[in-house]
Amino acid sequence: MKSLMADTLRFGPLIFAVAVMLLPSANAQESDRVTGLIKEEGWQLVQANCTECHTAQIIMQNSGNREVWKSRIAWMQNTQGLGELDNDVENSIVNYLSTNYGQKDASRRAGLSAHLFPDNPYSEAK
Repeated sequence: MKSLMADTLRFGPLIFAVAVMLLPSANAQESDRVTGLIKEEGWQLVQANCTECHTAQIIMQNSGNREVWKSRIAWMQNTQGLGELDNDVENSIVNYLSTNYGQKDASRRAGLSAHLFPDNPYSEAK
């Protein structure tokens, strides 16, 4: 009995921590089981219009504000064969993407300081 009590005291905090980690988060966003897209307003428009040409994984790997997503749509229309979208449909898609896959604070590392660059062997200023 004493051993069981000692084991409970020793492993109790670990068991509690694991149990808490396994509980779904209160603010966890529900994702579509097929595409993985976050199920928020507009997700079905994104699924219907965007995953005709590429997987939803491409969407989830990217981020951007409204202007970034609009420019990506324009690029796909100009170079990849995406047809014109109804204004309401495009606005809903851009709203969804910028809200759920918005610009990340630090999606790239900070730029190197100039003093860390190697000398340019082709530079005429020597």
